[in-house]
Amino acid sequence: MPIQLIALDLDGTLLNQHSQITPENANAIHDAAARGIEFVIVTGRRFDFALPTLEPLTCDLHLIVSNGAVIKSRAGRTIQRSLLPAATALRVLDATVDFRSGLSVIFDRARGEGKQVILERAEWDHPVRGPYLRRNREVIDEIVPLHLCLDGEDPIQVGYAGSCPNARALKHRLESLPFAAELSIALTEYQARDLSILDVLHRSVSKGAALSTWAQRRGISRENVMAIGDNFNDLEMLSAAGLPVIMGNAVADLKLLGYAVTAANTESGVAAAIRKYALDAGTGEEK
Repeated sequence: MPIQLIALDLDGTLLNQHSQITPENANAIHDAAARGIEFVIVTGRRFDFALPTLEPLTCDLHLIVSNGAVIKSRAGRTIQRSLLPAATALRVLDATVDFRSGLSVIFDRARGEGKQVILERAEWDHPVRGPYLRRNREVIDEIVPLHLCLDGEDPIQVGYAGSCPNARALKHRLESLPFAAELSIALTEYQARDLSILDVLHRSVSKGAALSTWAQRRGISRENVMAIGDNFNDLEMLSAAGLPVIMGNAVADLKLLGYAVTAANTESGVAAAIRKYALDAGTGEEK
């Protein structure tokens, strides 16, 4: 089936090791867009953290951010939101006090309307978390104790950043809670850096659910959707696509699922996948 919509993860997928879009990736996306193929970015990043990375792309596109909780236009217009109830977020914080140093509460607030990322204490010089915190300093606030930020406004999520073993322990804790059915948990692992990012979201939220919703809005069937990702939080998105493709640098568990594999993000694997499965396939050429 011809590809009409391509969903792209950012980190480890569209972005290379320098968090940049390579010219090869940008050219392939522009070539596909010129043929009428639509693009949607599907990422765990917040909208304001994702948007600057897309500057090399001049084509129209939309963003599914915060692991599927929010869909926005490139101009920032909110199309859909599924927020985590504040009462549920408070229960999560109460049940995870021993993980508090890595926890944050994230809100969907426009710049100038309040801080977006709330922590008890920002470890600016932390060897793993520090670079992210410093890049996002202007949207970060510190509130002690953390639960005081939940004053009636529903957040997007409760987030955790820490070592891979700690994140897996937290995931197990959350899945064991009596109200676990009220939660959706998205885990991203970078084992080479011993960094995991875990997001606790509204129970209906996932990259896959948001992609399916977006495809339906655009009148595009599952068979005409290609999705490209590299990590655990991409699994639902890959399952929602008629053509799932994983990166050469994908986590090992994804490579056991039999999906098509493209080159690594350091080798412009997104461009290779677009040309093989969307452009060359559309012309009947084999390369």
